[in-house]
Amino acid sequence: MKQVNTESTATLKIGLFGIGLDTYWPQFEGLKERLEGYLKVVEEKIAAIHPNIINVGLVDSPDKAFDAGRTFKTEDVDIIFLYVTTYALSSTVLPVVQRAKLPVIILNLAPASAINYQQFNAMSDRTQMTGEWLAYCSACPVPEIANVFNRVGITFHQITGMLHDDPACWNEINEWVEAAKVKYIMTYNRMGCMGHYYSGMLDIYSDLTQQYAHFGGHIELLEVEELAILRKEVSQVEMQTRLNYFYEVFDVQSDCPIDELEKAAITSVALDRLVAQYKLGSMAYYYKGTGNPENEDAIASIILGNSLLTANGVPVAGEYEVKNAQAMKIMDSFGVGGSFTEYYAMDFKDDVVLMGHDGPGHIAIAEGKTKVRPLKVYHGKVGKGVSVEMSVKNGPVTLLSVVEKRGGGLMLLVAEGESVAGPILEIGNTNSRYKFSVGARKFVNDWNSHGPAHHCAIGVGHIATKINKLGALLAMDVIQVC
Repeated sequence: MKQVNTESTATLKIGLFGIGLDTYWPQFEGLKERLEGYLKVVEEKIAAIHPNIINVGLVDSPDKAFDAGRTFKTEDVDIIFLYVTTYALSSTVLPVVQRAKLPVIILNLAPASAINYQQFNAMSDRTQMTGEWLAYCSACPVPEIANVFNRVGITFHQITGMLHDDPACWNEINEWVEAAKVKYIMTYNRMGCMGHYYSGMLDIYSDLTQQYAHFGGHIELLEVEELAILRKEVSQVEMQTRLNYFYEVFDVQSDCPIDELEKAAITSVALDRLVAQYKLGSMAYYYKGTGNPENEDAIASIILGNSLLTANGVPVAGEYEVKNAQAMKIMDSFGVGGSFTEYYAMDFKDDVVLMGHDGPGHIAIAEGKTKVRPLKVYHGKVGKGVSVEMSVKNGPVTLLSVVEKRGGGLMLLVAEGESVAGPILEIGNTNSRYKFSVGARKFVNDWNSHGPAHHCAIGVGHIATKINKLGALLAMDVIQVC
């Protein structure tokens, strides 16, 4: 199956500049060239993470600062890295970032772990000594810059460490770049909303304008009839090709009726066309209508196709859970999956929480091959057919929920845990066993206390630090319960 390409052809742009003081250059021979060399190292290391960098060089005067600010504005950069090479006046820093109105990451990076004091103090020329000291003076202007940024209202974050041999520092930089890439993806993401809310499920009702306000993007309201019409255009050959693909990707159980699998194959092809038509990067759906067989067939046969979409960069949330479609897109954009999840049961004997959901799952993060099982009824929903049964890969996991706050606005709720082996409910749904450092009881109480909807997205690995950075870039509160 060819992956559906829904992303913008443009990419994140990173703004980068170093700072210095033009008064120094005639006084200290070679200092400017040395600092420019350090800036080049920073550029190369960040480019290894994401290559689209707008480097305006070493800014050392107000005139250059205004020019650099205009360049960042013209180039439409998405995040700015400020590399503090030596002391510089805050008046040469502020104009670079003031017009951009973007978060600034201050890189306070020393060229080495320490000055060689013995060698330094053995220098006979005190001018050369001062020039050498200034090459290590990155920490000096950071308080001045922070003071001015705070007073002017510029959001900034600091990374203090070394230019070389400092994995913790460069991992932090890597996470900021990853978070900026996810913010960029969300800014241009097109989410489809097909059908309507699950009647009476009040926690999932969402203010779509708040989604725009916090994430950007575009929301396309879709009709189930559009999918039903596209199903009619699927050829027998296309259906058979997709059916064959189902047998490659899924562990299709022998008791699955062939006619239900064929319906699912037709719907899967139609879904791909719907996604391509509207350039969707995510989707939320639900439909309970009866009396229209074509619409009923489209929705009842949607699970396998939506599972394939979810595994291929277009996460799909059931029950018209818009907030969770956003959470799933965030997790998937970080490259960790993001499967649609809710509480299933608690196991006090093993101190785990069973969590899963009916409908599509993120089969790319499944433990083993995802099973396809027949269901005579979709619990609480119209229809019957085939569904997926999977567990999330054993190992570390992160839970994410986009939460509507009391009084308005959104926040991100996060928890880290572990997917553990053990018995699950073999009911044709996604479900897993999760263990938390604070214990099952405290996790459930703490998570619920922040008022999330009953759905969340689960991805593999521990990425709470990245989500915290994303929240900072989006100006959203992030609460981590464990």
